[in-house]
Formats: sequence, structure tokens, C-alpha cells
Amino acid sequence: MLFHRLTALTLPAILVGFVLTGTGSASQVRQLTVQEVKATLDKAPSLREKGFVLVDVRTIEEHDRGAIPGTDLNIDYREIGKRHRELGAGLEDHIVVYCQSGKRSNIAADTLSDLGSLSDLGYKNVYNIRGSMNAWLQAGYPVSGGRR
Repeated sequence: MLFHRLTALTLPAILVGFVLTGTGSASQVRQLTVQEVKATLDKAPSLREKGFVLVDVRTIEEHDRGAIPGTDLNIDYREIGKRHRELGAGLEDHIVVYCQSGKRSNIAADTLSDLGSLSDLGYKNVYNIRGSMNAWLQAGYPVSGGRR
């Protein structure tokens, strides 16, 4: 898949300047601001070649009301553990998740990255968008139609 190749080159280079902070858990989840995500999307050659998987973990109904442009998948946070293979990502690939406020996406990110849990998924580069859609909309950034 093309994003696997770009992940090794694009996202790490763009993320070098980002301030990444842990969530306080033992997981590998990092927090990104909407400004950091928007800058990364703006620098990508195209939304398909952004170098990471962007996942909306809200409900289908919420997603249908609008999503961050470049969103690859909509998987409810409660289903992310069961449906993680749909991401098409390897354990080293970059995955960015968001919801409405950041709470559900933080849970989803913990699920994806947590090695010691029942899910035992162990994705190593998982990012949660702090403030998620609320922060995205408050910043005045555009949304795209849903259904992915």
C-alpha cells in the first residue's frame, strides 16, 4: 500500500517539529493538536499520500454530519479492537484517531497501542487529536462529507 512507503518518509519528517506528549498511560499514544494535523495534511502531496491512517472513531451518524478531510475510515471506538485489521496498517505505521471531543479517540488509541491488554494489538505509532472535531471546528477548519 502506498501509505506504508510514505509513512517511512513523510510523517516522521513532518512530526519532527511537533510537540508530542504522552497520555500518562503505559501505551504509545501521543497527542497532536489540530494545528499539527492540519499542517501535516497541508504538506502532504495529496490526502491519499499523507503518510498515516486517519480514523474517525465516532458513530456513523456523527461521521455522516462531517469529517476531517482525508479521513480514511470510520470505525466506532467500541469496535476498533475487533476491526483493527481494516486499517490496513502494520504495527510500525502511523495511525491518527479522532472523535468529537477527544475522549473516545483516546480510548481507541489506547486500545490500538496497548500491548498488555486483552486486545494485545501493540501498534507503536498511534496519535490522538487533542480536542478532536470540537477543536477542528473551533479552529475554523473545513470538514468533508462523511460515509467511509
